[in-house]
Amino acid sequence: MSGIFRLSILLLAALSSVDAAPAFAVGSDSAAPLSADSDLSSPSSAASAASASPTVAFASDNSNPLLWTADSDIIPEAIRGTLGATVIGPQNVAVDLQNADFLAPPSTDAGTVGNAKWPFSMSHNRLQTGGWARQQNNAVMPMATEMAGVNMRLEAGAIRELHWHTTAEWAMVLKGSVQISVVNSDGENYLATVNTSDLWYFPAGTPHSIQATADSPDGSEFLLVFDSGDFSEDDTFLLTDWLAHVPKDIIAKNFHTAQSAFNNIPGSELYIFPSTPPADNAVAPISPQGTASLPYAFSFSQQPATPLAGGSVKIVDSTTFKISTTIAAAEVTVEPGAMRELHWHPTQDEWSFYIEGTGRMSLFAASGNARTFDFQGGDVGYVPASFGHFVENTGNTTLRFLEIFKSVARKIPFEDPQVLTWVRIAYVVVQAVVLGTYYYVSMKIKSKNDQTVLKYVEAASPMTKEPGKLVTTTNRDYDLTEVSKLVRGAYIGLAMMAFLHGYMKYTQPLFIQALMGMKNLYDAKPVAIYVLGKPAEGDLKRPFKSGGGFMGAAGGEPQTDKAAIDEAEKRIGKKEE
Repeated sequence: MSGIFRLSILLLAALSSVDAAPAFAVGSDSAAPLSADSDLSSPSSAASAASASPTVAFASDNSNPLLWTADSDIIPEAIRGTLGATVIGPQNVAVDLQNADFLAPPSTDAGTVGNAKWPFSMSHNRLQTGGWARQQNNAVMPMATEMAGVNMRLEAGAIRELHWHTTAEWAMVLKGSVQISVVNSDGENYLATVNTSDLWYFPAGTPHSIQATADSPDGSEFLLVFDSGDFSEDDTFLLTDWLAHVPKDIIAKNFHTAQSAFNNIPGSELYIFPSTPPADNAVAPISPQGTASLPYAFSFSQQPATPLAGGSVKIVDSTTFKISTTIAAAEVTVEPGAMRELHWHPTQDEWSFYIEGTGRMSLFAASGNARTFDFQGGDVGYVPASFGHFVENTGNTTLRFLEIFKSVARKIPFEDPQVLTWVRIAYVVVQAVVLGTYYYVSMKIKSKNDQTVLKYVEAASPMTKEPGKLVTTTNRDYDLTEVSKLVRGAYIGLAMMAFLHGYMKYTQPLFIQALMGMKNLYDAKPVAIYVLGKPAEGDLKRPFKSGGGFMGAAGGEPQTDKAAIDEAEKRIGKKEE
């Protein structure tokens, strides 16, 4: 899944260093004062600190609630408090009822933010015998540059004919069930039934077909998500369309059979067409190449959700749905009165789809720009990377929606055997360079043989209240110990990758760990001193400071001052007595 920053955590970290700042927490209760038992504590001097004097006026205390809903029996007006005025010209009342925050936006909205909402109800619908399809892409929502969506319906037995795309396809069944058929580039086939709330994924260029079963007399409806904002369902590669544009004598020659065998092929694409529902016990045709090793379907409905205060979440990505290498998703529920907390995603856009309930989302686009959107079932939302946002349930039923992200390694087609081979080679080469460099550094340390005495007090353990121990060593021995830690870490990483890739068949960690290997090598302090020739001062002064992780921050840093060393020596003397 995509990385996420939560404003509540950021504020706790920031305010803990400001003695006189008024403390507050962000969550479903918005700006609730912290209790005396809060983890955020301030020095006692803060109690007598002078009152804060603002550089600018304090933010308004106005709550800015949703003024009406789609079911309200009113004529909506462009009025919020003392601001605005009535609508005296033509008015689309039905649209205004669904979008209260458009007509009478919160007072916190300001500036210019592009449209981040698109109802599928406003998309052109392609009607076929046996079903329909409508789409959202950056032609109708320019902000949505990274992903696009299609809402499709098939009557029982109807078939979305064999086709493929230049992009990957991720899908969730909204109602009913379908049978998917796939043939990959190795000639392996795959067939599965995908039920309500379950998923499928087809890599780019992989031929597939979809048929609604008769498990429901209404057939099936499903959501398709594509990893490109300019995707168009009208640009799909269709088998019937291709054959209709190839001379029949060429087709016959290709299949080594008589031209008459193709007398009844369609003269144009079928796209969607009616047929007999598939049998419940249908199996894939026998292929000499066998069956695909990785499933293209995933039983997301069977995955338990993680309960949270005010809702729940469950996540699917390539660690659980291995074939889905370019798209990750979260299914989120928010109970009435609760909210999805203030947060942002540093590097990844979010494409969302609202399945049921009603909610509102505010986008903060920096530089004083903010805008609020109202959502109902069937709406698409979009949040560009780093835009601050929240989602609030504004109804009296559970709000349920999907958050879709492009995966970190989305540009790497791991399903291509040649690409995977090169990624494996890159990983092995990186690990060889890393270990070779560490052993070279060890040789340089031994050759220099720096016997300068180094005395320091270790950082206190964050798990106990015991003070740090006094350490007396030499620069040579200290550096060798640090390199030994680096070597041990590299071997642990190799063991983990042997399990994740060799046994579990995960591929993305290869790419990520290859990058992390080079980063760790560059950050290694002994490498900086003995290979890059940097002086052992500042951040490279021995003993080295911790890497700044959670445990390092909790435990503090080694101490080299005389007072700390004298205190440690006194503790040793007392123990000996």
